[in-house]
Amino acid sequence: MQTPAELTELFRDRGLKVTPQRQRIFEVLHRATMPTISLKTVYQTLNDLAGMGEIQVLDLGTGSGRFDPNVSAHHHLVCTSCGKVRDLHASYPELRVPPGQRQGFTVGSAEVVFRGVCDECRSKEASDERSNRRKGHG
Repeated sequence: MQTPAELTELFRDRGLKVTPQRQRIFEVLHRATMPTISLKTVYQTLNDLAGMGEIQVLDLGTGSGRFDPNVSAHHHLVCTSCGKVRDLHASYPELRVPPGQRQGFTVGSAEVVFRGVCDECRSKEASDERSNRRKGHG
C-alpha cells in the first residue's frame, strides 16, 4: 500500500479531486492492521450500517453515493464547484405533495438539496479574479 502522500499525488496525476475526506481514507487505509481489506468489504460494511439505521446513504445527483453519519431528518447544501456537502436543518412545512398528485405513492419523507457555490470556492474564485485583473487578464 502506498503512503497517503503517494496516494494523494496519484489522485492528482489522474485528475481526481483530493478532498480532506479522501485524504483521511488514505490515512486510515495506510494505518490499518489489515492492509488487504477489500473495497467490497468497506462498502458492504457501510451498506450494512445503513441497513441498521446507523448511517444513511445519500444520492445527491453527483454521480457517486455518499454515506452520512447524521441519521436525523435534514436537508443538504451541495457545492457545484468542489462537491462539498453540508447538512442543513430547516423545516419546510409547506413542502407537501397534494393528495391528488401523489400518483399512488405514500410519502414517508422528503429531502431538499440546495445547490450552489460554498464560501471557500466563492473566496477562491474572487481571489483568482482579483489576481487575473492585476495581471491584465480581465
